[in-house]
Amino acid sequence: MSVEAPIKRRQSRQVMVGDVPVGGDAPISVQSMTNTETTDVVATVAQIKRIEEAGADLVRVSVPSMEAAEAFGEIRRRVDVPLVADIHFDHKIALKVADYGVDCLRINPGNIGKEERVRAVIDKARDMNIPLRIGVNAGSLEKELQRKYGEPTADAMVESALRHVDILDRLDFQNFKLSLKASDVFMAVEAYRKIAVQIDNPLHVGITEAGGLRAGTVKSAVGIGILLMEGIGDTIRVSLAADPVEEVKVGWDLLKSLRLRSKGINFIACPSCSRQNFDVIDTMNQLEARLEDITVPLDVAVIGCIVNGPGEAKAAEMGLTGGTPNNLLFIDGKPVEKLGQANLVDGLEERIRAKAQEKAKLLEQLIATD
Repeated sequence: MSVEAPIKRRQSRQVMVGDVPVGGDAPISVQSMTNTETTDVVATVAQIKRIEEAGADLVRVSVPSMEAAEAFGEIRRRVDVPLVADIHFDHKIALKVADYGVDCLRINPGNIGKEERVRAVIDKARDMNIPLRIGVNAGSLEKELQRKYGEPTADAMVESALRHVDILDRLDFQNFKLSLKASDVFMAVEAYRKIAVQIDNPLHVGITEAGGLRAGTVKSAVGIGILLMEGIGDTIRVSLAADPVEEVKVGWDLLKSLRLRSKGINFIACPSCSRQNFDVIDTMNQLEARLEDITVPLDVAVIGCIVNGPGEAKAAEMGLTGGTPNNLLFIDGKPVEKLGQANLVDGLEERIRAKAQEKAKLLEQLIATD
């Protein structure tokens, strides 16, 4: 069963980050950021490739020094995914990575320094058609705004953002996206709501410094989820104190849950109880680990008993419902096969892969005839 997402996205202009469109009618992109030392080219390239394999559309890399900028040039040559360079204070670093083929510059015009330095970066970005991401963070607001508001607030973040936007307006540069991040969900949501009606540039959405894997996932799901439900957000990053690959996985799960994008298997699984006829939790753990490589969108239900099982299994493209003595497998709403307890996971994996391959061929045919 599939229900069309009732989400009307905010209208925004579109920028191109490499070959990835952000904003407009483009799909909401998922991104993450490396946490290796950028000067360690081998480690950084390896991590970028893992992040890309997990499904990231964009990857951000911190470039805090000229040495890191030189390393960035080599990293750029070794990977294909669009790269965003995170740069603060030194405009010469931005100019250097622009020459090395960066796809987007994450800067704050306010901390670059004198206007001629900002102008130099903007002129370079304009000449090479490189978009900017203006990033406002509640933890690093300008001292003047800290004195004015006393503490970080949504209004302080919006005022900071609009100051940066004014700089770009004076320089007649609109090829940018914007973020206003806070670790407090309420503050971040309020700030994004306020800026969303004042500019039409794409918005990069996230809850910064959200926490570890479990708590950070929950906090990000609440904050980012609220904004996406309201149509706010053109690209997202889930900020976790965890492996960046996990950020990408959570980001995709968020988009899939809101039917904003589809990639890989969407599992419907019961939490299990004493009615279950097989170990649902162990089965799910194994299936998720084994099937991460599948990118074709596919709804798969794994339900342990016959109470909710048949209904969920019929509604999914493929579904298993527990039964005695055998479990019943449904494909496209029809019961097709009974599966015993022995080698249940192996059997399910085989059939899911076959269904995914069948669907992939069908999608290819539809694209070819479109």
